Amino acid sequence: MPPETTTTQRADVIHNIGYRHYDGPRLGRAYARRSLFAQSLRGAYGLGRSAKSKVAPMLLAAVMCVPVLILVAVAVTTKANKLPVEYTRYAIIMQAVIGLYAAAQAPQSVSRDLRFKTIPLYFSRPIEAVDYVTAKFAAMASALFALTAAPLVIMYVGALLAKLDFADQTKDFAQGLVSVLLLSLLFAGISLVIAALTPRRGFGVAAVIAVLTISYGAVSTLQAIAWDQNNTDAVSWIGLFSPITIVDGVQTAFLGASSAYPGGFGPGTGAGLVFLLALFGLIAGSYGLLLRRYRKVGL
Repeated sequence: MPPETTTTQRADVIHNIGYRHYDGPRLGRAYARRSLFAQSLRGAYGLGRSAKSKVAPMLLAAVMCVPVLILVAVAVTTKANKLPVEYTRYAIIMQAVIGLYAAAQAPQSVSRDLRFKTIPLYFSRPIEAVDYVTAKFAAMASALFALTAAPLVIMYVGALLAKLDFADQTKDFAQGLVSVLLLSLLFAGISLVIAALTPRRGFGVAAVIAVLTISYGAVSTLQAIAWDQNNTDAVSWIGLFSPITIVDGVQTAFLGASSAYPGGFGPGTGAGLVFLLALFGLIAGSYGLLLRRYRKVGL
């Protein structure tokens, strides 16, 4: 006789584990774009990441703000008639710190996605290349703007505490904000384009430093040589070959800033239009290059 069938010898059974069609709201591309922007902006300051990831951005933010706190304290204590540094000049003075921040955070924003090949996962959702690029560009620019605008806010509050003229300080503060906004857009675009070319974070950091910081040193040296040779026209036009000196030229021509060029020979209104076109051309060109890059990469 055949052996009795036990419970362990039953035929296969298909189990209903409760999968159902999703009937909830579909938030779409706009929500995905906002989420990517928020996540990238938080990541630029190490928020939501390991403690080690917070060290560099927070340290650089402190380096940007501490000198201003000292200058403001001195101005308030001594009852100075004006601030020691102009609003439009501070970012130029601290350009090395800003360049280091961009070099550290731009590769963190995009290089890891390339290295770990997560781009196709982003694009498998209701998000396209333009959404990814827009979110990353906006997040990097916002992070840089926060870094560069925070010292200006401290200066403005200190000026009001020192009872300096409200109208003059408000005007100068607004001009400073416009200046650092342009700087943030330019640095964000250039640094992201460079970082998006390689999945290796170290290569991206070195390349961004070379373009943003070393180029400024080279241009400043050439300007000093031209100044020594009394070639003041060349001093102005050489400024077109470095991102930070382009911003300096624009704010000198249109924002009432005093130029940081040797001898203070910044561009006038006519030449300033060339600087302004170069600035917006670089920003738009960087965005376009990123779009072209992400229409191909990872697909």
